[in-house]
Amino acid sequence: MIYFDSASTSIFKPDAVIEAITEAMANLGNPGRGAHSAALAATRQVYKARESIASFFGASPGRVAFAHNATTALNIAIFGLLCPGDHVITTTLEHNSVLRPLHQLQKRGLSVDFVSLLPNGDLDYEKFEGLVNTNTKCIIATHCSNVTGQIINIEYLARLCDKYGLILIVDAAQSAGLVPIDIRQLGRCVVCFTGHKGLLGSQGTGGLIVNDVEISPIIVGGSGTNSFSALHPADFPESLEAGTLNVHGIAGLAAGVQWVKHKGVDALRDEGLKLSDAFMHAIRGINGIKILGNPELNKVPIVCVNIGGLDSKQAETILAEHEICTRGGFHCAPLTHKALGTQSQGAVRFSFSSANTLAQVQTAIACISQIAKEFV
Repeated sequence: MIYFDSASTSIFKPDAVIEAITEAMANLGNPGRGAHSAALAATRQVYKARESIASFFGASPGRVAFAHNATTALNIAIFGLLCPGDHVITTTLEHNSVLRPLHQLQKRGLSVDFVSLLPNGDLDYEKFEGLVNTNTKCIIATHCSNVTGQIINIEYLARLCDKYGLILIVDAAQSAGLVPIDIRQLGRCVVCFTGHKGLLGSQGTGGLIVNDVEISPIIVGGSGTNSFSALHPADFPESLEAGTLNVHGIAGLAAGVQWVKHKGVDALRDEGLKLSDAFMHAIRGINGIKILGNPELNKVPIVCVNIGGLDSKQAETILAEHEICTRGGFHCAPLTHKALGTQSQGAVRFSFSSANTLAQVQTAIACISQIAKEFV
């Protein structure tokens, strides 16, 4: 199997991640729910993970809240911060993890404006400031497009938020572990991340890093404290962590973060980019191949392509028959595909990682060339 679907989830997991999960499953109890050794060990493990993630993102451990994934984290941030009458500015590059919560809130009186793409494929950054009005509360932006791979200038958006007293919500699902993120440079913000992609942890892990923002909990229930209170505890991060945490996954996530930190975020992205650049350079010369987005923009190693008029899901299936794993379709990013003109065909996404090899890339290039001969 040749795995080019790391933007969906990472298959390669460092040995340290697997060992940490295995050890946690054998020894850890429920954090904050007991004075016995297994519960206390779980509590220590969760705090250790908070420390690892906080150090990785330049935050304080007390400002890290865990969630099941980036989708859950974004829902917590969006529904916990926005009210009827508020106004939000976002982009046409967003994932449905942002678009669908906003759509629900629009039905309750939220207003939303979208910043679209320029002809060169980059965001029209100059439009953001003109959309700010008196009831604007947040700018919400993906850090990296999961379709084109382009990296968004969230530092610019953070400066704009600081100028107008807004909150920046960042979808870091594709960037965490591949692009440096320093919370200290982003002001009032919520960075939502997942653990199973660039951070090399297990599925079912992720969270929010919250800086100078108060979020109302949207899920309440068991907390391990104040059981006779009808109200959920208000102290952060426990206020956003109702119920039992995925402690086993969190242990693995902490190990993944440490592995990525040791290897270096920039180095890992560069290794992937060497492969994605070689891939793009080769397939450009194949008749009928179209690469989505502008490859000259600052990117993570994601390449979306179309092969003539071949349906993207059919192309994905053909590649899978050759043991090449990709993702065809619309990637839960309908506005991006609409902006790129691929709302009917979709695209086949190749997402590379440092675990891939040049030999694997060459195999994929040969396979695409053969498919193009048959269908273009």
